[in-house]
Amino acid sequence: MDIRTMQREVDQWIGQFEEGYWHPLSMLARLIEEVGELSREINHSYGQKPKKPEEPAGSIELELADILFIIICYANSLNIDLEEAFTRMMEKYRSRDSNRWTRKEV
Repeated sequence: MDIRTMQREVDQWIGQFEEGYWHPLSMLARLIEEVGELSREINHSYGQKPKKPEEPAGSIELELADILFIIICYANSLNIDLEEAFTRMMEKYRSRDSNRWTRKEV
């Protein structure tokens, strides 16, 4: 699924509710909350803080998808085409950071 399709799907899902998209500050709080949940899962899987035996299993994949959902909501609510923004961002990295790191031998 491409980014534009994801944006349409999220917009159709949100569009069925009277409340619509949350306000930008509320979405920022939600994004921070989801990043915290991802951080917790990564710390449990790769860090020095294992889960307690009574804690339910989590999913790094689902936490990343939750973050993607909120980012798409943010973009949709602000009329941002994420595909276009992503293309512009990659061009910035290609020009600014092309010689920053050691390239692999091909």
